[in-house]
Amino acid sequence: MKKLSAYFLLVILMLSLAACAAGPNELKNVAAGEKKVAGFWQGLWHGIITPVTFIISLFNKNVNIYEVHNNGGWYNLGFILGLIIIFGGSSGSAGRMTGSRSR
Repeated sequence: MKKLSAYFLLVILMLSLAACAAGPNELKNVAAGEKKVAGFWQGLWHGIITPVTFIISLFNKNVNIYEVHNNGGWYNLGFILGLIIIFGGSSGSAGRMTGSRSR
């Protein structure tokens, strides 16, 4: 009975994680209103301004954090790098740990 419960919980966990997976971006490589597709540099900028954009998006339904009219991988790379720049990546916590150990 314990084995069956463990398998059941594993299946539920797997289905829950699969439900969180992003679907395909149907607007990839489709130009927006300005006839432009967002690339690496715009993705970088959007990643950097994410904290401000998120707060605005809570109150304005016309503002989104992520540009869906993008060129795919390069936009995603720029967006992630922008987030890393703004939130410090893992180097911020590593520096704090090193500094607290030194005498």
